[in-house]
Amino acid sequence: MTEPIITARGVSRTFSFGGQVIRAVRDVDLDVLQGQLVMVTGRSGSGKTTLLNLLAGLDRPTKGSVRFRGREISRFPERELVALRRKEIGFVFQSFALLPLLSAYENVELPLRIANWSRGEQRKRALECLGMVGLERRASHRPYELSGGERQRVAIARALAHRPCLILADEPTGELDATTGLSIFNLLKEIIAKENISVIVTTHDVTMTRFATVTRHMSDGVFVE
Repeated sequence: MTEPIITARGVSRTFSFGGQVIRAVRDVDLDVLQGQLVMVTGRSGSGKTTLLNLLAGLDRPTKGSVRFRGREISRFPERELVALRRKEIGFVFQSFALLPLLSAYENVELPLRIANWSRGEQRKRALECLGMVGLERRASHRPYELSGGERQRVAIARALAHRPCLILADEPTGELDATTGLSIFNLLKEIIAKENISVIVTTHDVTMTRFATVTRHMSDGVFVE
């Protein structure tokens, strides 16, 4: 069997708030293989985003382990986690998180510049990624000149730019209408096939589970049937 890209075993995350202990994620197990679109569904507050943060190394589990390509990242020092995210993981957010004063092209190019790609490779890859999301003709436009769907496509292109093996997308269609959301999930499926990467998506929209290789539903911090 192919080794999973990322594995969670017995992962829990608790927080103390106002004298109470909140168990945001409880004893979660998850395997994600190369080329899969794994969808985690659930209502707001169910623990989906906390789980995604744990898988990304943006937060550390209170208990359990997260392994990325066999390496236990839940114990990595911060410096190694930053390097991991910079090279091997891409992120897509509900609110797009684009820099407003930069063009679509510049937003996609920025992570390549940070990763010290050569100027020629930066330009080639940024344009390639904008082409993959159908926005090469909008490369010079700033985010405020783009529709919500176009901004999310730029965000996906940016997440792809440094050739990650895994993309984590937190409610990527949460601010989009149903038709535009459908096009974003179609695009993610196309990118998985073209780039041979894995994608983990959190969503409250169960109608999109038709696109998933694997679907897990989360409620009160645990996966349920």
